Amino acid sequence: MRKTIVNILRVAATLALLAAGAVAGFDLWSFYTEAPWTRDGRVRAETVSVAPEISGRIIDLRAADNAFVRKGDILYTIDQTDYKLNVAIAETLLDTRKSDLLVKASDDDRRQKLSNATVSDAERERFRGAAAMARAAQNEAMAQLQKAKVDLERTVVRAPVNGYITNLRVRIGDYATKGVANVAIVDSDSFWIAGYFEETKIANIHVGDQANAALMGFDKPVAGHVESISRGVADTNGAADGKGLANINPVFSWVRLAQRIPVRIHIDQVPDGVELAAGMTCTINIVPARPDPARRVTLFERLRAFQNVESARL
Repeated sequence: MRKTIVNILRVAATLALLAAGAVAGFDLWSFYTEAPWTRDGRVRAETVSVAPEISGRIIDLRAADNAFVRKGDILYTIDQTDYKLNVAIAETLLDTRKSDLLVKASDDDRRQKLSNATVSDAERERFRGAAAMARAAQNEAMAQLQKAKVDLERTVVRAPVNGYITNLRVRIGDYATKGVANVAIVDSDSFWIAGYFEETKIANIHVGDQANAALMGFDKPVAGHVESISRGVADTNGAADGKGLANINPVFSWVRLAQRIPVRIHIDQVPDGVELAAGMTCTINIVPARPDPARRVTLFERLRAFQNVESARL
């Protein structure tokens, strides 16, 4: 009798262990396929390409590779010799046009005051036209002077944003060409995190949900929240071949890989000692702000909650 009871207990314990293992395995599989987390996260930032608005030789360089600059800081200065001469020429031309306008306006004024017996209507029109052309020439000279002054100011190239200079290859003596970028600045006010989640997990992600990003090499996670979810990714099946036919990639009927959907994470807080750099990889965990009451809590989530409680006690 005792032996029978022992055998029954052994069988029951074995079945209980198998059942617990099955439940745990199912929960782990559900967590892996549905829980809103991903190891495919990237730190992103906007990069501003700085290009001079005029051309010339660089005579002064204040920018340094990887250095932090503030908006308005001088990056480099282009030789101002030609542009100062252009200002002087424009000022001289403006003085000449002013004198010419003064003479022609005076002549026109005198002709307009004379009687018809002395001056004909055609002559009055001729002097009026000459005065108008002199006035237009003066306005043109004023615009040329303003343009020359603007070009002179543009010889000093400044940082358009706060950020970090990266991959600097400019040296004193280089020739800066108008419109050709030669300095890149990583905008320090534009950092965000891009998480690429499998489409099976998007249903559990909502705008405003809390997000924690664990960067490789740092212990403390970066805190943030879901800012937006992408509404489209590229579909290679829609491309046409050389004859205009649809090019469809063959797939196995029993294997279907989940597509990755980009999710933009706004950074709320960066822990002390954590230095962000565009391109860093991270693991992202989303904490739903409005959990579905009908959703079953997985074993993995219960274990994680227990770990959080124990950590809080310590």
